Amino acid sequence: MHTGEVEHVPGNVRGVAVHTAARIMALAGANEVFVSGATMELAAGSGLTFESRGVTPSRGSPGSARSSR
Repeated sequence: MHTGEVEHVPGNVRGVAVHTAARIMALAGANEVFVSGATMELAAGSGLTFESRGVTPSRGSPGSARSSR
């Protein structure tokens, strides 16, 4: 899961945030949800809890991916 701006095009979306979300999604296994640092920061104060699985560099993205169950 990643939070960011996307460009709407007819029938689709594109942009860096879409590519980042796809890369993060590919890291997660069954019953896992990985989130980017940006998403985790925006969730602060929401009551959601996160289990740290470390930091995973994402090619082409300045942020990192973290996982939550």
